[in-house]
Amino acid sequence: MAEPTPARAPNGATGVLVLGDGTAIWGKGFGAEGAAVGEVCFNTAMTGYQEVMTDPSYAGQIINFTFPHIGNVGTNSEDVEAQNPHALGMVVREDVTDPSNFRSVQHLDQWLKVNGRIGLSGIDTRALTRAIRIHGAPNGVIAHNAAGVFDIAALSAQARDWPGLEGMDLAKDVSALQSYKWDDGLWTLGEGYAMHSANPEGPHVVAIDYGLKRNILRNLVAAGARVTVVPATATFDDVMAHQPDGVFLSNGPGDPAATGEYAVPVIRQLMEVGKPIFGICLGHQLLGLAIGAKTFKMHQGHRGANHPVKRSADGRVEITSMNHGFAVDAETLPANARATHVSLFDGSLAGLELTDKPAFSVQYHPEASPGPQDSHYLFEQFVGQLGKGE
Repeated sequence: MAEPTPARAPNGATGVLVLGDGTAIWGKGFGAEGAAVGEVCFNTAMTGYQEVMTDPSYAGQIINFTFPHIGNVGTNSEDVEAQNPHALGMVVREDVTDPSNFRSVQHLDQWLKVNGRIGLSGIDTRALTRAIRIHGAPNGVIAHNAAGVFDIAALSAQARDWPGLEGMDLAKDVSALQSYKWDDGLWTLGEGYAMHSANPEGPHVVAIDYGLKRNILRNLVAAGARVTVVPATATFDDVMAHQPDGVFLSNGPGDPAATGEYAVPVIRQLMEVGKPIFGICLGHQLLGLAIGAKTFKMHQGHRGANHPVKRSADGRVEITSMNHGFAVDAETLPANARATHVSLFDGSLAGLELTDKPAFSVQYHPEASPGPQDSHYLFEQFVGQLGKGE
């Protein structure tokens, strides 16, 4: 991506991002010390860095935040989408300041330390974003050492030798290990999350966890569903044992073709027995594979909270939250599937539905967290078609 930087650290540098081509980008480390290797991507969201870092879809990735003020609202125990961060580290422009927000309970630096995640500040994030747009998402190692001592040659080799996300199944690494019930609803200011608010008489949704975000479950509950979560590797019999009225296919990290080795046969069986299906992100890609379409690795992916998507049915534009590096190839959709949404950034497929079965999916994140709530209606649409549970 650029000429390799000399191995000698500049004065005051305690962190570095080393790319597979030998480029070393120096800055100030914060959070945990150590090193982590993964894919370097960028996220354009202006809010929600804690939700982004805890999104399991970011497993195996280092996030370059384009918004300059990261850390200014601190961290808390509510704005998380999983128990622990799944992104490997964060790259930011400005030094992390003391938090200024009434909801903050912990400095971002401390939160990263506690959770074993690395931060790197003082980086020209705009230049890094431009390089990713031109050359694609590179492999990289993010490293932090308070003494400023780094073996750049070794870090470069580690980045170069990392196999990349293509062909990598990460869903099993971030999925729940066993089934569980979920009954909490959405968050409101002053009230927090609507605890234990699920309708006990509502339709039963079984959510297959390929790396799901908690706000998806909250939206399903808010739409009137009872929810049971099962692991990514759940079999058809495992799912059906819960007697679902509908099945949800979650978001998640990695290559859908790799996860599809075990997920696609299950989804096909669920379609054969007529179970209504709703998929998001990786779930959308897996549904696409299950109906015979193909997926591909994108040049830079879509990651942010300001992505316009056009709805084919009425031409309405929704501003959406996205986080994906793979996509379903619209040209490979079978005759019984049609596009329902399209990205206005690049024309890529952003939603599909089947014409002969009760199944639909979207590539974006209607649950937001962070992001706009234009697409919350999709949860109501899905749960509404299930009727009352048995």
